[in-house]
Amino acid sequence: MAKKAQRYLNRLGLHLERARQRLRRRGFSNFDEERMLSEFVARLVPDEAARVAVDVGAGDGIRGSNTYALFLQGWRGVGFEGDEKRARRLARAYKNLEGVEARHALVTPLNVVPLLRAAGVPADFGVLSLDIDSYDYWVLDAALKSFRPRVVVTEINEKIPPPVRFRVGFDPDFRLQHHFFGYSIASLEELCGRHAYALLALEYNNAFIAPRELLGDTPALDAATAYRRGYLERPDRRERFPRNQDMEALHALKPAESLAFIKNFFARHEGKYELSLAETPEPAEAVHT
Repeated sequence: MAKKAQRYLNRLGLHLERARQRLRRRGFSNFDEERMLSEFVARLVPDEAARVAVDVGAGDGIRGSNTYALFLQGWRGVGFEGDEKRARRLARAYKNLEGVEARHALVTPLNVVPLLRAAGVPADFGVLSLDIDSYDYWVLDAALKSFRPRVVVTEINEKIPPPVRFRVGFDPDFRLQHHFFGYSIASLEELCGRHAYALLALEYNNAFIAPRELLGDTPALDAATAYRRGYLERPDRRERFPRNQDMEALHALKPAESLAFIKNFFARHEGKYELSLAETPEPAEAVHT
């Protein structure tokens, strides 16, 4: 009996060690965001005083996290989570991390600035991660009016290709529904232009942006190039995003046809989003709903 128990413990230890190895190899983010973020941080956040991270839509703080690795390295910061159960897990994840706090709060365009100020976040902090699967565009727009994070990683709606500008409107009662959330990379490009930010890269459905003044002579990516490299031409994207199949037709349509397709696809959400083209030769081709 003792030998059986010992063999069981040995196997369990082996499984745990393999899990640790996978974790060390893959990190915490969904894809390769964590590695890419570390490279951007090395270039753009040299000042230790700026090593503050903010995670909006932090989930449980570990799975799919773009910031947990930073916190383990000694960064300070705060994570916000609107779901009560996930917020409790977030608090447990941050419990032993000095200078890192978890807050149960539903972040909106109306409260994002007061929440960051109440948490003592400096104006030019290091990293902002934004993933709330709803009116993300408006939260980021509001945040960038008062703060200037050196690196931002924000989830986009990867199904909608440029030059289509799509963004869900702010609705305090928003509930995530099939494909209806967030904003397109063309809308992110427009937002970057207004706030003097530059598009650095796209990793499937997470885009990286930074203040233009930090890039020196490094050129920014345009939305079409970033989308092609970071999503459209990835050989495994259909495998990673099988539920996107019903919107694959968009990649074969002309821009004006894409507007009509999306308007029809989201017909039940009429009045709750904005839709247009980044380059519209004729005003009639833009559709606002």
